[in-house]
Amino acid sequence: MSFEIRERDILAKIGKLKTKHGKIETPTLLPVVNPLAQPVSTQELWKKFGCQIIITNAYLIKKNFEKTALEKGVHKLLNFPRAIMTDSGAYQILVYGEVKTTPEEITKFQEQIGTDIAVILDIPTGWQTDRHYAEWTVRETLRRAALTLKLKMKNDIHWVGPVQGGNHLDLVALSAQEISKLPFSIYALGSPTQVMERYLFDVLVDMIITAKMNLPPEKPLHLFGAGHPFMFALAIALGCDMFDSAAYAIYARQNRYMTEYGTVKIEQLKYLPCQCPVCTKHDVTDLKASPKPETERLLAEHNLYVSLAEIKRVKQAIVEGRLWELLELRARSHPSLLQALRKICSYADYIEKHSPITKKRGIFYFGPTGLCRPEVIRHQKRIQENYNPPKRAEVLILLPQTSVKPFHNSPEYRKIIRAITQTLGKKIPKIHICTYAAPFGVVPLEIDDTYPLSQFEMIWPPDYETIHYVAKQISDYLSMGRYKTVVFHNDPRNWGNAILNASRQMCKMRNIQFFISSNKLDPWSSKSLQTLQNVLKTSLAKKE
Repeated sequence: MSFEIRERDILAKIGKLKTKHGKIETPTLLPVVNPLAQPVSTQELWKKFGCQIIITNAYLIKKNFEKTALEKGVHKLLNFPRAIMTDSGAYQILVYGEVKTTPEEITKFQEQIGTDIAVILDIPTGWQTDRHYAEWTVRETLRRAALTLKLKMKNDIHWVGPVQGGNHLDLVALSAQEISKLPFSIYALGSPTQVMERYLFDVLVDMIITAKMNLPPEKPLHLFGAGHPFMFALAIALGCDMFDSAAYAIYARQNRYMTEYGTVKIEQLKYLPCQCPVCTKHDVTDLKASPKPETERLLAEHNLYVSLAEIKRVKQAIVEGRLWELLELRARSHPSLLQALRKICSYADYIEKHSPITKKRGIFYFGPTGLCRPEVIRHQKRIQENYNPPKRAEVLILLPQTSVKPFHNSPEYRKIIRAITQTLGKKIPKIHICTYAAPFGVVPLEIDDTYPLSQFEMIWPPDYETIHYVAKQISDYLSMGRYKTVVFHNDPRNWGNAILNASRQMCKMRNIQFFISSNKLDPWSSKSLQTLQNVLKTSLAKKE
């Protein structure tokens, strides 16, 4: 039994988890099957919807169908021939305060009914619990985790070790560190349901990343209760591999129609904005006029189609290296998701460290939320920590970016380089040319064709926040004191004066000669070229 990783993007991964009832491709959604009332049959779940795995509640099965489950096993009981994950009933503790079973009992029962993936009977921390109780839930969960591993008799079941701590992030870190010392096949983040119900996705980001930073990166992470497809991209991008969801059925009971950006009451619908089998065979009138059980069934099917389609959409984005773009798109579904995307910036260094270095496609930069994406952070780090300009370079020429990439191949740059060569002759080795470019900051001309410096598209002209980010990167680069003279080729029509002012101020602080060319002119005009030539002659004459 193993977990094999095939593709990566951000912290997301496409993997294969081997179970005794077949391989499961992750990320995957596990529809919750209620053994007492199920709007979509388990036969349909695998035949019609292609579900590789489902999740059900071992505690409810034990309470209501114990004898049959022990005789037949959980797969025949539920009539589902593929992988099944069983929850221990711990969520009932969160809702009702207790369950009438013990860790020993539920461990033995899950083994006896032949589940593929089993969860220990942990103690959920819950949301906004006091510190004393939260500490106890962590200690007790760890005790039960160790106990379960001692009690288990079979080796063909993946056991899940939950991380507790709730919104106490230091406890989440401690819980993750300690449970990672135990040989679980899968880990899970406990107690997120109430956070998600309150749309506190920024808190969820803190919880997931804190757990991820302290768990083995090669093992799958399960997120309990991640029900709505509009947040799948967020959770998967943060490294979650498996989700269980009863939302498709719960929303159906509430007459709620799922979309990838939210839910709508069917009373408010005039159209069905979907091409799933339910929506192509029925219209809004059918849904409204059908008997309640039929409406619930149709809505549950539709909701499941939408949820599973979003998982596939995320997987395709991972393969293409476009998960960040999908993440930004989904973040516009709700202000709380956009807030969560901004929260991700707090962990930009960690995410960059664990993200792929290259991708199959270039990147799209839409605005300031993209400033903390791994590719931008990685370039910033490399320039600051690993890059050295040519040894003989004394004069830095900062040129604005062009629409043609790589920049050195643009007609504008070729014209400027010819002019510089004609002007300086033998002094050309003393010149180093860099670009100030959004969203990367400093782009040395000799590396501007490396990924992703010439493999990106962006909105033009840059927005205010992006310009000021580039200004800071230029200022930080100049602060290293690598040059004696800086010639800034200005493009105020597109960039304003923020980068110019930041460069001038840093040169003054570092006692670097600073010259401006192309002031208030088209930077690529003949007049601007002449200005640049004159400035270079003046700057080199002053040096001598």
